[in-house]
Amino acid sequence: MNEQEFISMLKKIAKRTAIGVAALFVATSTWFTTSEGYIYYVQNKLTGNTQVYSEPGLHFKMPMFTNIYEYKRVATIDMSGDAATEFTRDLDAIGVTFADTYGADVPMTFRFRLPIDEANFRKLHQEFRSFENLVDALLVSNARNVAVVTATQYTGEEFIQGGVNSYKAQMEDQLRNGLYVTKREQVEVKDSGYAPVSSTNSDAKKVEETTRLVMKNVIQIDIASGLPKRLENPLEQYGIEVSQVSVAADPIPDEQLDKLLVEKRKLVGKKISAQQQIETAQAEAEAAKQEREIQKQRDIQDAQKQKELAIIGEQQQTEVERQRAQKETVQREKEKALAVIDKQRELEIAQANRGIQEAAAEAARFEADAIRAKGLAEAEVERAKLNAKQSAADIYMAEIQRDIAQVMYPALKGVNIDMPDFYSGATASGAAPTSLDVFTTLGALKELKDRQEQPVK
Repeated sequence: MNEQEFISMLKKIAKRTAIGVAALFVATSTWFTTSEGYIYYVQNKLTGNTQVYSEPGLHFKMPMFTNIYEYKRVATIDMSGDAATEFTRDLDAIGVTFADTYGADVPMTFRFRLPIDEANFRKLHQEFRSFENLVDALLVSNARNVAVVTATQYTGEEFIQGGVNSYKAQMEDQLRNGLYVTKREQVEVKDSGYAPVSSTNSDAKKVEETTRLVMKNVIQIDIASGLPKRLENPLEQYGIEVSQVSVAADPIPDEQLDKLLVEKRKLVGKKISAQQQIETAQAEAEAAKQEREIQKQRDIQDAQKQKELAIIGEQQQTEVERQRAQKETVQREKEKALAVIDKQRELEIAQANRGIQEAAAEAARFEADAIRAKGLAEAEVERAKLNAKQSAADIYMAEIQRDIAQVMYPALKGVNIDMPDFYSGATASGAAPTSLDVFTTLGALKELKDRQEQPVK
């Protein structure tokens, strides 16, 4: 093949390639596809006609003269500062200022659903011209605005200490239905917390409320309906729905608010420590009380046991006494019966003795009569003797003197009697002394004289 033929062949190939590329270009420029999850706004620049597609499919378009604007059906805006996530927008957390001038960064996530009806979507596209403009100019700015405005209805302390959920719900309501009409007023804010533990307060669980005045945006209420007054919702005119509002992470307080919270936490920590000490002391006191109560119960049980033992002992003693009394009763009955028998026997003996005594008495009576008769007889004899003696008194006295001399003279054997030169004496009755009186007196005088002459030993 010569050079001319080779050049001719290259021209044919180039011509055919150009025709193929042109045909391919025309084919690809004439048709386009729509995907699930997107909304397409299609505009013919020659005719001015527009079409809105929200379902997946294959559609015709005029090459070179057709503009296609693609919108995501759902836009997710993450304002948490987490760059690792892939959302429609990944932005920093929203910085808000509360009613008491404290501030915080609130990480939040928003989801918006775009309208699928052509009228609202055409209006939306005519206003913003592209999805990017829609997100930045409306969705992001409106979400940030609602977050900032809602924060002015809270104090920083009440927001951080349990007000996040209320803030989120209130902001979602305003984002969907329009901002509340508010008026800046001075209001009383009640802060509750643990009362300081002091000499006058030992209860670490005691909660006290303090009141302070702050300027807040107060929601205005419609008197007729009783509902909050609202401003116009900028999303409503385009049919955009708010499908989700969430707090992505813990809010980050600014330096001043963080310092306040740190002081609060320190105070709470001190109170917890004090409470733990109080609870420990209370637990120890309760334990000691329980121990005392247990000991008391033991003492009561021991006392009860001792009482029961004493009762048992008393019952046993009573039973013993009863048995003893019964035994004694039986014994007494026995003794009584024996006594009755003895008395009966004694009675019988007495009755027998009575007969004997009566016989003895009768005998004694006869004996007494005999003795009496004998005595009377002897008395008569003695009387007769006495009468005889009285009749011969001199003889009787002489006999007596004789009897005395028979006794005295042998006793005076060997006794020399010196007759005194003179003796005068008389008896106690004044009568003249007898010979016996004289001898007796003389014997006594001599014995006295002999005693005086004896030497003293």
